[in-house]
Amino acid sequence: MWDYTDKVKDHFMNPRNVGKIDDADAVGEVGSLACGDALKLYLKLDKDGLIEKATFQTFGCGSAIASSSALTEMVKGKTLDEALKITNKDIADFLGGLPKEKMHCSVMGREALEAAINSYRGIKSDIHELEGELVCECFGVTDTQIRRAIHENNIGTVEDVTNFTKAGGGCGRCLERIDEILKEELGAKQAKAPAAPSKVLTNLQRISLIKKVIDEELRPALQADGGDLELLDVEGKKVLVSLRGACTNCPSAQITLKDVVQGKLRELVDPEIEVVEEVKCTLSI
Repeated sequence: MWDYTDKVKDHFMNPRNVGKIDDADAVGEVGSLACGDALKLYLKLDKDGLIEKATFQTFGCGSAIASSSALTEMVKGKTLDEALKITNKDIADFLGGLPKEKMHCSVMGREALEAAINSYRGIKSDIHELEGELVCECFGVTDTQIRRAIHENNIGTVEDVTNFTKAGGGCGRCLERIDEILKEELGAKQAKAPAAPSKVLTNLQRISLIKKVIDEELRPALQADGGDLELLDVEGKKVLVSLRGACTNCPSAQITLKDVVQGKLRELVDPEIEVVEEVKCTLSI
């Protein structure tokens, strides 16, 4: 059972701005009924070019309805350029977070917004002409969409690629290709990442830097998914932590600790750091 915030439940039970704008200035449509999710977004501009009205029609789950409702509230009063800056993470944050298995609903909202604005500006975006290599035939997801999701959402696992794009969530034949794309993009990110501090840190400097990375880089990302992380102690290069919230019983908790938490601390603090979950202190990762 997924844990939804009160705001997600509110926007699902009482969706705002549902329906069609007959004289809309911009219309964007993404997804398909065959894929299980579809969203049509309507925008009406005022005389100053600000988004005066935004409505939607959607076919999908409660998260899709809530994300669409949130998006229509978020764009009102903005210019088109300002609206284009809204990311799928912004939509999820507006709702107080979405289960990671439902993050693709926020991505669909962002894509519908882009499609609407592109249509208004005369930029062709035929939904039947997919940009890039078609990777997931079940849900019509391309490598361009996967690569973008990886970078925008700091994705580090194939499972989360599926959560954010639905790619791989059908027959699963594309999972090997998704893994290849993920490794390519993670390799590119590492190549661009600043080098880890080369100087030898004192214990006090190491602890201070670990705390800073956890507070500023890791906890916000985990909290966005309903989880959290507490730093308990630092013993040399061994970092003792405890997972909180949705992370506590998550089946991917060890992957999060190894790939995300330990990976980030090794990247930004010390390549020899080992992260150990305190509640399972006999397990070393």
